[in-house]
Amino acid sequence: MSAPVPAPRTAAPPFDPPGGRKAVAVWSIGVAVYFVAVIFRTSLGVAGLEAADRFHVNASALSTFSLLQLLVYAGMQIPVGLMVDRLGTKKVLTLGAVLFTAGQIGFALSPSYGTALAARALLGCGDAMTFISVLRLGTRWFPVRRAPLMAQLAGLVGMAGNLVSTLVLAPVLHGVGWVPAFAGSAVAGLIVLVPLTLFLRDQPDGHAPTPATVTGTPVAGGFVRRQIAASWREPGTRLGLWVHFTTQFPAMVFLLLWGMPFLVEAQGLSRTTAGGLLTLVVAANMGFGLVYGRLVGWRQSARIPLALGTVAVTALLWASVLAYPGDRAPMWLLVVLCVVLGTCGPASMIGFDFARPANPAERQGTASGITNMGGFLASMTTLLAVGVLLDATGDNYRIAFSSVFFLEVLGITQILRLRGGALTRERERAQERRPVVAAPSGEPDPSRPSGPVAPASASA
Repeated sequence: MSAPVPAPRTAAPPFDPPGGRKAVAVWSIGVAVYFVAVIFRTSLGVAGLEAADRFHVNASALSTFSLLQLLVYAGMQIPVGLMVDRLGTKKVLTLGAVLFTAGQIGFALSPSYGTALAARALLGCGDAMTFISVLRLGTRWFPVRRAPLMAQLAGLVGMAGNLVSTLVLAPVLHGVGWVPAFAGSAVAGLIVLVPLTLFLRDQPDGHAPTPATVTGTPVAGGFVRRQIAASWREPGTRLGLWVHFTTQFPAMVFLLLWGMPFLVEAQGLSRTTAGGLLTLVVAANMGFGLVYGRLVGWRQSARIPLALGTVAVTALLWASVLAYPGDRAPMWLLVVLCVVLGTCGPASMIGFDFARPANPAERQGTASGITNMGGFLASMTTLLAVGVLLDATGDNYRIAFSSVFFLEVLGITQILRLRGGALTRERERAQERRPVVAAPSGEPDPSRPSGPVAPASASA
């Protein structure tokens, strides 16, 4: 008796989310939480000089505010990624909103430097829970092909929060004072909690990821160790971390703390003019975010050239400003520098476009957390280095900001070292995920790789 003819292999169920208006509405709730978190995160950037006067601290102590906040943020990335993978987006976002709102209120009412530090640490802890959660919402509610654009749009909205700090919080701070400005801004955190708790959902019905298994049984003990080890083994995750590390920090350091003092004290600009240049960085970031998202979504091969090109142009402009003859750089050069710094945020998002295809759905949070650590570790290091060098050199900003170049060289070296293996592995995974097409005889087509059938979108 002849063996039965195998049935043709059919397409897998449509696990790629459809997107649509409901997806936009849910995603917008998460992005609104991230928007408020960025306002709180960057609020110190427009209040650095006032904070120094209020708490009677020098440059090194002032940098400790942002340093501690970023230290907590960076240290929380892997735990938050694990929490998102295990608990879901809604729970993590809700906890984050409660923590960063409490931190902002505490910072407004702090009577001393020590309590203000504790408040910024609490704020950093809540802030750390927002962006990874928003990235996960994007991958769970929208098709895979739209993931780069959704990530860039999330970053764009975050930069809009930075814009609010510059255009709204700074004038309010100068008009009504420290406590009313910071305590009043904390109301935004309470507002976003309402739609978050009432309407946000982790994913559409029928699109929950398949639970991770080990030898046929659900993952139980050792979840944390396995998630981190499996994500780190992927060269795409490590490449994503170093891309994020190398591209993000020059603009982050400038916007988060040292841009205003540099423009006012070293370049002799008024606070109004300096605020306008900080606004230009944010506006350029928002514009370039759309461009970078479209380019990466259209052509994946543009990722490495965009990242390395951004680093090279940023280094060139910083060197031009710092080495310009005379005490001050001309305004046109400062304007060009601020426009170029606006490319750093969009370029850092490319890191997630390496980590995302390297990891399955159940590890997306962990992989995003590892990647997101990169830029904040670099920012934290540079914030401290600039403050220490300013105190050691008598406020010589040229020497202090030269520390930027050391980290850029380190990052470029690691990107060049990892890119070959990461791109090779990515191509292999794309081949493995291609669906098997049945041959006319009913046998699987030998020209196609064998293995489980994947959704058509997974090979995009």
